[in-house]
Amino acid sequence: MTTPTNTPPATPQQSSLSFTEGLLLGQLSVVILIGAFIKFFIFGDPPSPETTASTRALARRSQDAAHKRSFSINSSPSAASKAEVRFSSSNVLRNPPRLTTPIILSKTYYNVDVHQPESLDWFNVLIAQTIAQFRTDAHQDEAILTSLTNVLNGAQKPDFLSSIKVTEISLGEDFPIFSNCRVHPVEDGSTGPDGAKLQARMDVDLSDLITLGVETKIILNWPKPLTAILPVALAVSIVRFSGTLSISFLPSASHPAPFSNNANSALPQHPLSTTPTSLAFSFLPDYRLDVNVRSLVGSRSRLQDIPKIAQMVENRLHAWIDERCVEPRVQQVALPSLWPRKKNTRGPPSEEGDGLGLRATEPVRDVREEARREVEEERRRDREYREREAAGMAEGLRWRSKAEGGGYEMPGTMPI
Repeated sequence: MTTPTNTPPATPQQSSLSFTEGLLLGQLSVVILIGAFIKFFIFGDPPSPETTASTRALARRSQDAAHKRSFSINSSPSAASKAEVRFSSSNVLRNPPRLTTPIILSKTYYNVDVHQPESLDWFNVLIAQTIAQFRTDAHQDEAILTSLTNVLNGAQKPDFLSSIKVTEISLGEDFPIFSNCRVHPVEDGSTGPDGAKLQARMDVDLSDLITLGVETKIILNWPKPLTAILPVALAVSIVRFSGTLSISFLPSASHPAPFSNNANSALPQHPLSTTPTSLAFSFLPDYRLDVNVRSLVGSRSRLQDIPKIAQMVENRLHAWIDERCVEPRVQQVALPSLWPRKKNTRGPPSEEGDGLGLRATEPVRDVREEARREVEEERRRDREYREREAAGMAEGLRWRSKAEGGGYEMPGTMPI
């Protein structure tokens, strides 16, 4: 009878080999994912400007069609289209006839159907002079540098960024060109009692190099403060802007103010609040903005011109413009009073005088100089009044002393 012998267990070589293969396969997968992320997400080629512009224009058109009724270019918060114009009941100031849109067009000999688009050469010259003066004023005392530094380092700056330093500013050398101006009714379907409202549309094109360069540091505060610091340099240049500008006028209107619950208030319960005449402008959704972004990330091993950073900056710039002045959103600017006033008059005096007591050789006084003279004249009259009051009190005391003593003594005589 043979005794069975216990054989030793076999070494688990197959399980160890499976663990090693899994570890190597996992590390290789992570490396492949990181490489693909760096290649396609960070260093991937951005789409062409034409493709990007057409895609953005299509998205804006769809958004404009969805919100066209609620956000029209001529929809005013003051509901100016529904306000009724109250004419004066006086017999001296005669009420003019109601001016509707067709009457205005007929009196100005403008036919929106057959009138040819106009060139705006004279307007381009005025805009160019204004921009040139703005650029000249911006370079005086580095005012624009101080303003941009304060804005970039304001309360909206994220906490993970250090102080932002402006390294480059270029306001450009060319000017926008406006052309192909035409006037036509507003296409929002809202027709008031005066007829369809009008708006002017013109093409604008600017090819220039407007640059802003900044430097900052990205601070990593996790898991502890100042764990890592990454220097970043960025320069954004606007190369070209083209689009269609829409301009319309929003007339002034009077509306009752909100009801006041304070019974003891001396103000009327329903005062009229007047909305001033304003100019509304916006760009059509098919505008084009070409931006050139240069970036430099790192201190020793630097990464230059990362395409993904350029796309993020360009998308943020487009979003900033879309949220402010692209239809259906508009910008409203209140217009000042154009009624001629004496205090706004500048220039040499007329030979016959101005009829207000000014001689022909007397220069036109500035408003501030006139106010200063009025203050000095008021002070002089107040000083003379105090002197006369003090002299009157002394004279009264002298006559009262005469009445009490029974005689009048000459000043400077010795007492008896």
